[in-house]
Amino acid sequence: MSYVRIWLHCVWGTKKRIPFLSVDNKWNVLNHIKENAKIKGIYIDFINGDKEHIHCIISLKADETLSKTIQLIKGESSFWINKNGLSKGKFEWADEYFAVSVSESQLPKVREYIKNQEEHHRKKTWEEECEEFMQKYRFEKTKG
Repeated sequence: MSYVRIWLHCVWGTKKRIPFLSVDNKWNVLNHIKENAKIKGIYIDFINGDKEHIHCIISLKADETLSKTIQLIKGESSFWINKNGLSKGKFEWADEYFAVSVSESQLPKVREYIKNQEEHHRKKTWEEECEEFMQKYRFEKTKG
């Protein structure tokens, strides 16, 4: 048996940055994502977000890939949102996402950051946060 624990801080937004996650539906959507992930055997340690994006900490197992895991979470949740009429038009998540590894010792700090999204975004926009991630983790913007 293999023993693997890979922690990832993942972030993705709504398509066209539409502020879908309102006070009225945010926790309904986030709780659904966490429960559905559990059914699929995906471990979401912590999840929160603001109007147009979600942050979560995921622990990957040895046989899970990041791209498949994100695809399962985003795909099923957008289907569920549309099926339940939670969006005025067709709801979609943006194609892109951020994901960075997190050491076990830094998990409390990342959880705290995710927990305080509403407060954090009173001072910084989603666009500013994206740019900060791009610089902090030295991601290169691609054209496409």
